[in-house]
Amino acid sequence: MEKIIIQHIYEEMKDNLENRIIPFWIKRSYDSEYGGFLTNFGPDGDSLPCPEKYLNTQSRLIWWYSRLYKIFPQNEEYKELAKQGIDFIVKYFLDEKYGGFYWKVNRDGSRLDNGKIVYGESFAIYALSEAALANVSQNALPLAEDVFDCLQKYAADTRYGGYYENFEEDWTLSDSGFKAGDRKSLDTHMHLLESFTNLAAASGKEIHKRKLGEIVELIGDKMVDRENGCGLNQFSINFTPIPAISIFRTWNAERFGEQPADPTETTSYGHNLELIWLTNLALKVTGQKSDKYNELFRAIGENALKNGIDYQFGGIYRDGLRYGGAIIYEKEFWQHAESLVGLLDCYLIFNDERYLTAVSLLWNFIRDYMVSPAGEWRVLLDREGNPLDANLGNPWKVSYHTGRGLLESITRLEEIL
Repeated sequence: MEKIIIQHIYEEMKDNLENRIIPFWIKRSYDSEYGGFLTNFGPDGDSLPCPEKYLNTQSRLIWWYSRLYKIFPQNEEYKELAKQGIDFIVKYFLDEKYGGFYWKVNRDGSRLDNGKIVYGESFAIYALSEAALANVSQNALPLAEDVFDCLQKYAADTRYGGYYENFEEDWTLSDSGFKAGDRKSLDTHMHLLESFTNLAAASGKEIHKRKLGEIVELIGDKMVDRENGCGLNQFSINFTPIPAISIFRTWNAERFGEQPADPTETTSYGHNLELIWLTNLALKVTGQKSDKYNELFRAIGENALKNGIDYQFGGIYRDGLRYGGAIIYEKEFWQHAESLVGLLDCYLIFNDERYLTAVSLLWNFIRDYMVSPAGEWRVLLDREGNPLDANLGNPWKVSYHTGRGLLESITRLEEIL
């Protein structure tokens, strides 16, 4: 691909990040009445009622402002926003009796859901570690380490490996079925991968690096189909792949317009490509050699190029079959953000122009259809780019995927250029 095209994509991404996404959230996210962050915004960026605050999205915005402060330390507003976000989750989400953070509160901080969801705990670790790395708060790293210790004490599966994921307030394992105390998922373990990466980078402690290395190996050995280049969805406790179900307290169970994939043994192209760059980052922190994973990365990349990329309309499909091609042709915001980064990592590893072509197809679709005039990205589009959910923020969607995807992509494009 010509350098001038790469340069043009780079400049468009920087503009979307610096002049649209960052100002969008600075202007709207702070809850001046109760503290913490507002998350719900309509198609024009208008504020929607925000009756509930979730641990994962409050933490994601703490991460966001901490990362911005690390990049732009001259801007104290980023630091203050991150600090007040930490104060909010410590005051209203932190469980002083049993440890860890509660899952959900009302807007004013009053308790709503006392469950301990490892998915949510992972984002608390991720955010607090980032706040420590950015020198936002001296209390952030001890808090992150406390949550990590809770996971080792209550959630780690010492027989089969990995972590149980769904608990009640006192860390009693949740019921099976909809509460899925008897399941493990690639989704949650990937977020533990990213949170342990941040924690190990912030603390430098051997225990954090060791547990991070275990997650890397676990995902690569037990949660990915290496031959077909795709991550699997849900597993029994002993990591036997099982048909995926809708699970309580997950995005798939709550999002507007959700159409469950059928048959259930599916893979997410966005998750697969995200796994590439998250694993690469983890390997740098642990000091492990990355070339042993290149065969897996190539298989994932080839599967995405063959089955995930929409060469007619642009973008990347939402879901496909483990043995076969795409079956859900919708285009969702987070897969696009994470796929940009994964595809750029593939190009940097393999020096294959097809990955840059795919980046261009994704970015052009994002720019033309997904980015709203208000600056943020719409939640969900059909294959041709028509909005199915045009909202720009919701209890699960803030700046974490879109902003992070651009930050990481811009860094890689700078390396390429």
